[in-house]
Amino acid sequence: MIDLDLSTTLRDAGLSWTPTAGDRFVVLDRDLDDQVFVVSDMVIEARETPSGPLLAFNGTTEWALDSLQVQDAVWLPREDQLRELLGAAFVSLESAGGGAVPAGFAVTVRVAGAERRHLEVAADAAYARALLDLLA
Repeated sequence: MIDLDLSTTLRDAGLSWTPTAGDRFVVLDRDLDDQVFVVSDMVIEARETPSGPLLAFNGTTEWALDSLQVQDAVWLPREDQLRELLGAAFVSLESAGGGAVPAGFAVTVRVAGAERRHLEVAADAAYARALLDLLA
């Protein structure tokens, strides 16, 4: 998962978000900065009971926010979503470095007819950097 700083940079660069089930996000400035939320059609909570583990299906919980404007949340896009957003500009993803364990990942995109390579430790961060390049 890309970090909050990179996600905020994507948002500030103009990346728009239409929330769908499974999307992760953070709510800033409400003492929730360190909590990652997931868009879900149903809240399921794992509970321990004397008879064993239980999955509890909840409509809402008492601490839940009633609602939140999408612009008040920071979307944490997944690797597959970032790659999809690159669209036709995406050229390749490759491991970078040598040996059996890659030192990172490189995403190559085509911008204004030229190929540009973005290197990061994690593949999703490399996709995000490439997307920032497209949004610039």
